[in-house]
Amino acid sequence: MRKFLPFLILLSIACKVQAQSWEVGASVGGAGYMGDLNPNNPLLISGANAGIMVKRNFNQYLSARIHYSVGSIAGADSTSANQQFVNRNLSFKTPFSEISLIGELNFLKYIPSVTLNKFTPYVFAGAGLTMFKPQAVYRGQTVELAPLRTEGQATQYGNKAISAIYGAGFKYNFSDAWNIIADIGYRYAFTDYLDDVSGVYAPVTSFDNDPTSLRFALADRGLTPGYPGSQRGDFRPHDTYLFINLTLSFTFITAKCYY
Repeated sequence: MRKFLPFLILLSIACKVQAQSWEVGASVGGAGYMGDLNPNNPLLISGANAGIMVKRNFNQYLSARIHYSVGSIAGADSTSANQQFVNRNLSFKTPFSEISLIGELNFLKYIPSVTLNKFTPYVFAGAGLTMFKPQAVYRGQTVELAPLRTEGQATQYGNKAISAIYGAGFKYNFSDAWNIIADIGYRYAFTDYLDDVSGVYAPVTSFDNDPTSLRFALADRGLTPGYPGSQRGDFRPHDTYLFINLTLSFTFITAKCYY
């Protein structure tokens, strides 16, 4: 038996190395947002998203993935139960795309068709780059809001933002190398303009002294006019958006080593 011990050790090491695996998948789900038009509901879904991912499973517990998603979020004061928001009467829809790098930690030993566990809960965290374009409908036309500088900004805010990502989910290996994954993840974006709302109402002088301009019309859409310098946004420095996703993935396995 001792003669075979070194061979068995080497076989075990090789097996564990080979059990590292690549995974590819596609996801669909809902997208939501928390910000100046939805300050309190962290589960409000206002749009949809879809994406693709490539993942590296380093061992039974740890993996990392690159994920690319596209989708949209939206908000409208007219749907609020708060009369102050209804009077403000702002609305937006923001198409976005996101590229992210996310690390995952499984609670149980899990590699599809390799480990004995067929499921595991997991948590994840990472960072992403979001490209976004807030829009509004005005007189039947869709208008991009950022170039209008609706809060009287001297320059247009950027349409890219870094986001911190965190969330949790559940993986299930339903057939050989196939997985179904459900998760919810939040994106804390380092911008306050996903909804084109942040600070205060600007005076008409910030809009070339033209109260009939498109810029001014979309800056103040209130049922009652907003006074220059009064609150337009919620003064929180960042917006947050979320994904609730269902992912179908396939894992490329080089060896089946149950341990």
